[in-house]
Amino acid sequence: MEKKFNTVLTVILVIAVIAILILAGFWIYDFYTKYKLDQDALNAIAEFENAIGQLNTNTIGDDILSNSANTIVSEPEQPQNTNTNSSGGNSGYKYNNFTILGQIEIPKTKVNYPVLAEVSPKALSVAVAQLYGPGLNKPGNTIIIGHNNRNGLFFSNNKKLTIGDKIYITDLNGNRLEYTIYNKYETTDTDTEYMTRNTNGAIEISLSTCTDNLEKRIIIWAKAN
Repeated sequence: MEKKFNTVLTVILVIAVIAILILAGFWIYDFYTKYKLDQDALNAIAEFENAIGQLNTNTIGDDILSNSANTIVSEPEQPQNTNTNSSGGNSGYKYNNFTILGQIEIPKTKVNYPVLAEVSPKALSVAVAQLYGPGLNKPGNTIIIGHNNRNGLFFSNNKKLTIGDKIYITDLNGNRLEYTIYNKYETTDTDTEYMTRNTNGAIEISLSTCTDNLEKRIIIWAKAN
């Protein structure tokens, strides 16, 4: 009886060890993936910041933004329509072969990513993107979307943002504007009214991501100071 008990105990211990190793493997893989994406994004941001001081971006910016997201989609987290300039555009600013429109920084959640022109699933797997609107730091409401991977990447921590928190946007001309959050709420994945809201000429952005349970959207409105 004792021998049988020891055998069962050994099997349980082996299963437990295997389970722990599998979980550790997943954790290590997730940590490495997040670290790699963050480092790649920081490198792209560094190159972007160096480049905007050297190139004439006035014409470039208008050219790219005129071709950027102008179609509202019903599900921002899984867009059905993508921009037409995924092959490159004219900016010379690239990240993983995607066109960079600018940079977003959210100090509270340690967000620092390129804002891409493309809204394809592949683009949203490496950064955030402009979905709709007049363009970064332009009058009106510009929509920026990003995934909630529930691991700190992209807009995973938007749920932690509150009224009064700051967001910084740098555009192709090198202008860096400070935005203050003044509204935050959850809505359905089919609600698109926030995209076309009237800002009465003010420069605003709306951030959109999914909730942790993937059932709704977290929408954040912020206005340039």
